[in-house]
Amino acid sequence: MKSGGLFPLVTSAGYPNAQRSEIAQALARCRSALVSVGLFSALINMLMLTGPLFMLQVYDRVLPSGSVPTLVGLAVLTVALYAFQTLLEGIRARVLVRIGASLDESLSSRAYTLVAQLPLLARVQGDGLQPVRDLDQIRNFLSSAGPTAFFDLPWIPLYLGICFLFHPLIGIAAVVGGVILFTVTLAAELLTRDPARRVSALGAKRNANLEATRRNAEVVHAMGMGGRLCDRFASTNSEYLDVNRRVSDIGGGLGTLSRGVRLLIQSVVLGLGAYLVIMQDASPGIIIASSILVSRALSPVELAVGNWKGFVAARQSWARLSKTLEMIPTNGELLELPQPRKTLSVASASIVAPAGGRTILQDITFDLKAGDALGVIGPSASGKSSLARMLVGVWRPVRGNVCLDGAALDQWSSEILGRYVGYLPQSVELFDGTVAENIARFERDPSPEQVLGAAMAAGVHDLILSLPDGYETEIGESGVMLSAGQRQRVALARALYGDPFLVVLDEPNSNLDEEGDQALAAAIMSIRNRGGVAIVIAHRPSAIAACDQVLILINGRLQRIGPKNEILRGLVRPAAE
Repeated sequence: MKSGGLFPLVTSAGYPNAQRSEIAQALARCRSALVSVGLFSALINMLMLTGPLFMLQVYDRVLPSGSVPTLVGLAVLTVALYAFQTLLEGIRARVLVRIGASLDESLSSRAYTLVAQLPLLARVQGDGLQPVRDLDQIRNFLSSAGPTAFFDLPWIPLYLGICFLFHPLIGIAAVVGGVILFTVTLAAELLTRDPARRVSALGAKRNANLEATRRNAEVVHAMGMGGRLCDRFASTNSEYLDVNRRVSDIGGGLGTLSRGVRLLIQSVVLGLGAYLVIMQDASPGIIIASSILVSRALSPVELAVGNWKGFVAARQSWARLSKTLEMIPTNGELLELPQPRKTLSVASASIVAPAGGRTILQDITFDLKAGDALGVIGPSASGKSSLARMLVGVWRPVRGNVCLDGAALDQWSSEILGRYVGYLPQSVELFDGTVAENIARFERDPSPEQVLGAAMAAGVHDLILSLPDGYETEIGESGVMLSAGQRQRVALARALYGDPFLVVLDEPNSNLDEEGDQALAAAIMSIRNRGGVAIVIAHRPSAIAACDQVLILINGRLQRIGPKNEILRGLVRPAAE
């Protein structure tokens, strides 16, 4: 059965070993279903002999004898066999659909994880949704008629062998037709491989352009950029359509050629059968039976050519997704450590930008204990936001480490670490849902007391109550129903949800008014009072009003760290002098 399956076609083309990939492991869990498809294919291909044998019996037995009962009996038997064949083909198609769905269910969470984590490791091409599209492509191919061709291919020798039993000339004609169709299949592989890869890349680029325009619709409209961006999209779209048209033309042309070859071979076999009957080397039934057999022998090859475009796309998706899965392997179950309550320590930590490979922070070292609040200041592009990403585990240091109560961050899974960390990034992003869901980080069955507590700690409770539906107000994608300041304060409440030990706030007052600044200072004090650690990245002095320590970061290096009054006094004195 495997000779007609997907695995050898993936490996034989030089792609990663399917036996070692996560996709192959997920597909292997459907082994019993694949075996059933193979068995159904065997029965279907045996039942495909019904037509030729019926015609052979009609021409060689019924017509010479003139027996109507024999004809009726053969007809009833044929109808029953065709009905059984139809039932098996329907079941096989349904099983293939469920195999595709099972593969998707096994890997959909991993595909989502790839979409969420790839931007943290490398520069993502396109709109970043390629892993999900790859999984969709594999599932769609497995659910289509394409795999049936590969399951039917091993049965071609059976039909060719029967053709040779009828007469060697008929067998030779069938083999010649098979060779021609195999050549067409090889041509489809060689001609569509690279264009299909370009179609995928250009499709991702086109979607990325559309998503960027949608996300920045206000800027595009306000500054009259629509026409220019439309021209840019049109250029990419035109190239995409050209390559896609080429792939479709090649696939359609070769598919038409394969059908023409099959019809020609059928006619040739009919002619050969008639010649053999005239020469009394074969019975009249051979004429029709051999034509049907040759058509059936060549049908899997024709079906494979017709579905080759989808097969090439699925195979490339398989290879690409397997490679991406290897980049972000699944972590085993980690021993859950106690909740951190004492210290945050950073020891000689350095980080490198995921995209460019440029060192952003070098040898950062400091220690904070429960109740401390550190303000991080420095000029633009000094690495402040990168420091925030490192402290919450978004970027892992290439040298040194970040520890909570002596344990490096990578000793926690992301889900567990997230309970103990609050993070307000510089670019605030909220999700489609209610205010309460966003504050609770979309936790299942969140505690209403914790949601209210986080909102009150962030000083946003009264603001939320003024919304149309209070905490149940739907804020839309990216929180479009809220103002920038409201989004920032809701995101602050989200960072404080669950009373995390470490709270990192990156430019938390960039969109706040005076009332918001006061609420922010109160929130930082509440973190300190309950024994947490707060780190505030700031340009405006009001953001670090509640901090007791200050760190100065310049060009990715720690310049000074110490009590706030001493550090700020040192900054002011040279200016005064």
